[in-house]
Amino acid sequence: MHPATIVLLSFLLTILVGALLLKLPISSTSEPLSWLDSLFTATSAVCVTGLIVVDTGEAFTFFGQCVILFLIQVGGLGVMTISVALFRWFGRTLSIHQHVVMQNLFTHTPRKDIYHLLRSILFFTLGFEAVGAVLLTLHWSGEFPFFKALWFGIFHSVSAFCNAGFALFPDSLMRYDLNLLLNLTVCGLIVAGGIGFPVLYEFQSLIFARSKKRVRLSLQTKTVLLTTAFMILAGAGMYAYLERFTLPTNEPLSHWILIPFFQSITCRTAGFNTVDFTKLHEATVGMMIFLMFIGASPGSCGGGVKTTTFALLTAFTINRIQRSRRVNMFKKSIPTETVTRSVSLVLLSIGIIAVVVFMLLLGDPSNTIEADGAHATFLEYLFETVSAFGTVGLSLGITPNLPNWDKGWIILTMIVGRVGVLTFSYIVVGSGTTNGVEFSEENLMIG
Repeated sequence: MHPATIVLLSFLLTILVGALLLKLPISSTSEPLSWLDSLFTATSAVCVTGLIVVDTGEAFTFFGQCVILFLIQVGGLGVMTISVALFRWFGRTLSIHQHVVMQNLFTHTPRKDIYHLLRSILFFTLGFEAVGAVLLTLHWSGEFPFFKALWFGIFHSVSAFCNAGFALFPDSLMRYDLNLLLNLTVCGLIVAGGIGFPVLYEFQSLIFARSKKRVRLSLQTKTVLLTTAFMILAGAGMYAYLERFTLPTNEPLSHWILIPFFQSITCRTAGFNTVDFTKLHEATVGMMIFLMFIGASPGSCGGGVKTTTFALLTAFTINRIQRSRRVNMFKKSIPTETVTRSVSLVLLSIGIIAVVVFMLLLGDPSNTIEADGAHATFLEYLFETVSAFGTVGLSLGITPNLPNWDKGWIILTMIVGRVGVLTFSYIVVGSGTTNGVEFSEENLMIG
């Protein structure tokens, strides 16, 4: 079985088990969820998306919330990571396919020490989540009884690090929009979970290296860090400019910066929000769609086409304008195959989003140009689709009211976004390469 198929099947199996558990009466505070809503919630949790059709804090019991938290953790780490950990725990060795899957998921260069990499992944995950849980528990201990504050701290810490965006409040984190401790803690967890395990692993190697001179940051790490910093700062600056009339001008400067900073980080992958997105300017919504499309970094808990793809295509465009034959980044030449894959990834992603938006529009036959405000607009459908594809979880409020047809397409989009477009395409059309037939060349006008 191809490694890509193993990844997809592992996610699908986890989703089905999660849907069955969420369907149980013990999971709901009132009437059990419908099968479709249970499947939607389980998919959103495993794919660490955060789109919801019911209020997580109100509709689910403690057992149901534990199920969601477990699905988020499994989805964030990756089902194969958990499987390999269990194999190691019971003394079994990895098969060749499992080794290849782990290699493709978390490394950009061949490695033999997969088990050491796995230990590092688990260490970073549990370490960041534990620190986040302590800080968030301290925050909520003054508002709730200790055990409730502890549960809220654990749940939101895992949800933030895994870039899931599930919250136990009906308004996400809007009530804490100017709380410095909570905002910085959540933002730190989101960034740590979104820059990718390969980067964290490389930092670990750098910190514990005997000779600092021998360890240099790889092209992957440099690109991820620079692009992530640029996206955060550019996104925050654009948000502050576009929403300059709605920001709290009577608050200290640090608080005035906090809201744009938080939205810039969360809208690329996490799905928490501290403002009402339905009241944002359409230009702001458009900017957020672009950020959601880019998403997190490779080997992370987030989705999207990834920061490295954005950086590579930017470098490719600049190099083509300069008439350079090769794509160069940080004094390194990028293989042509990698450039081709990045272009294919973006084009396939745009195509998938376009098809899904079209299908969502078909789901409501009465949604015409002259329809009243009761119908979702094209921008709302586009926002929802890109949010699902990028496993972000932000919404303009239309998710709970989507018809079953539309929910089905959103479920499929979340799965494709989490597994990966190229991985999914390998499953559909196969990953074997063929030389094909080579014909004589003829030029074609473009542009």
